[in-house]
Amino acid sequence: MFNFINKNAKEPENLKEVLSHFKELENNFKKISEELEKIKKESKFSVQKIGIVRFNPFENVGSDQSFSAALLNGENDGIVITSLHNRDGNRIYGKPIKNGGSSYPLSKEELTAIEKSKNSK
Repeated sequence: MFNFINKNAKEPENLKEVLSHFKELENNFKKISEELEKIKKESKFSVQKIGIVRFNPFENVGSDQSFSAALLNGENDGIVITSLHNRDGNRIYGKPIKNGGSSYPLSKEELTAIEKSKNSK
């Protein structure tokens, strides 16, 4: 009856042993619940949301080789990275994001990438 808990354990023979198994299950459930709460709190600080926008910053030259990518955590904090590509090279810019905004000026592509990221799940 209770072999699914521990394959090597013998089945309980009396009520005392059944109650002991339930107590063990209760303790295990409590430990798992505590660990789940810890994981939930810690995961808020990992990258959870990603938004990317490809675009052409220069009219009539090239194609959508440039991009802005926003990487945000559960608190909408993170970074937006923008790569501007042209014939002569590539420039990469990074800006910190706090609560979905930045203390630095943001381009329309960066704002779009942040919005896409905030709306992704």
